[in-house]
Amino acid sequence: MARAPALFVSHGSPMLPLEPGSAGPMLQRLGRRLDGARAIVALSPHWMARGALVGASEHPATIHDFSGFDPALDTLRYAAAGDPALAHRVAELLQGAGWRVGLDPARGLDHGVWNPLLVMRPRADLPVVPVAMPWPLDAAAAWRLGQALAPLRDDGVVLLGSGSLTHNLYEFRADARLDDATVPYVRAFVDWARDAVARGDRDTLLAWSSRAPHAQRAHPSAEHLLPLFWALGAADGDEAEWFDGGVHYGMLSMDAWLFA
Repeated sequence: MARAPALFVSHGSPMLPLEPGSAGPMLQRLGRRLDGARAIVALSPHWMARGALVGASEHPATIHDFSGFDPALDTLRYAAAGDPALAHRVAELLQGAGWRVGLDPARGLDHGVWNPLLVMRPRADLPVVPVAMPWPLDAAAAWRLGQALAPLRDDGVVLLGSGSLTHNLYEFRADARLDDATVPYVRAFVDWARDAVARGDRDTLLAWSSRAPHAQRAHPSAEHLLPLFWALGAADGDEAEWFDGGVHYGMLSMDAWLFA
């Protein structure tokens, strides 16, 4: 079996499956790159725990962990199977790397996982195992968490980090439109991230909060950026391929990277 990729995707707004906009064609292309994989292990900021919990449900439910959006979202389901045996393997690897680990046999898929996957793999043909974001977490620890799971890629398991390259909802306007012009600070942060990832500059990336332009404005809190560092750790030194998803609502960058 070919080595599966690691990847980071920006899941943007919960409205993504209904309004994929500029990110839709990109996510579809990215989804096709997962052909031949046997399963997905996913990390999202919308499930946090005091340790590295792993979802071990055979049939994970679709969790609608949001409110105030189009009610049509509540009718959507992502009917991917789970993989309890893989969940146990994830737990073993994390425990071996020194993480406190538990299994949650009832955990479903939060919208940070199923929203992009519904666009990427609409047939839900790959089992999905979610991993909670251990909290508190910083960039270096997220990188180590991804490194611990990198061996799964040799068994055909995709390691998917789902977050947002920029994520400041304090500035989100009620009248924002999907195709609004990009706010200048967002472009500056995105350009910095693209350059640092392309160069594989680990030290610069891990020091993002002090080195990136407008870092605190792009991420008033870090949880939506941390899946990028998890994916970089899981990349195990593989070359980064960048996917341009544009910017939604002028402020949510939809960039993605695939490491293979």
